[in-house]
Amino acid sequence: MKIGLTGGIATGKSTVASMLQRKGAPLVDADVIAREVVEPGSPVLGRVAERFGSDILLADGSLNRKKLGAIVFADPTQRKALESLLHPPIRALMKERMALLERQYPDKPVIVDVPLLYESGLEAMFDAVMVVYVPAELQRERLKQRDGLTEEQAEQRLAAQLPIEEKRRRADFVIDNAGTLEETQRQIDLFWKESGLP
Repeated sequence: MKIGLTGGIATGKSTVASMLQRKGAPLVDADVIAREVVEPGSPVLGRVAERFGSDILLADGSLNRKKLGAIVFADPTQRKALESLLHPPIRALMKERMALLERQYPDKPVIVDVPLLYESGLEAMFDAVMVVYVPAELQRERLKQRDGLTEEQAEQRLAAQLPIEEKRRRADFVIDNAGTLEETQRQIDLFWKESGLP
């Protein structure tokens, strides 16, 4: 079983991913893969620098995420351009890792943490989608606190994603992460049990 794990920015996907891993589920993290494909010297990073200018690179040749983020979050056209460069190699590597883990762990669900799963139209890659949910107000507050953002910066990042209520509506499984960690863990335990997992 391949489960796409998603949610909104600052809803607690990493927390839920860790809980699923502790249950024995292998994890593919799209963010980790996204960092791998733009490692210094990689052809993908070369194409990104070509498109956005070499000043998005740090002195050591690595990507200046803050500078690139400022460009793409302020302009949807620029964000789309970046996505067209990054998404194909990220997807290819994700599929490769998923197939490998399915062979290694045939009796476990392979969890694939994909922040922009719905936005990227990736539902078809998975047997089911699990959404980590918190109400939009709480999401905004957590985002501002976690990343030290202004209201405007938080809004820009939230506007780049489908609203959390829409994601919740489309999910096969919803994990409500607005309460305590214990409450979240209980939902994970229930999901595991109801799915008949060992």
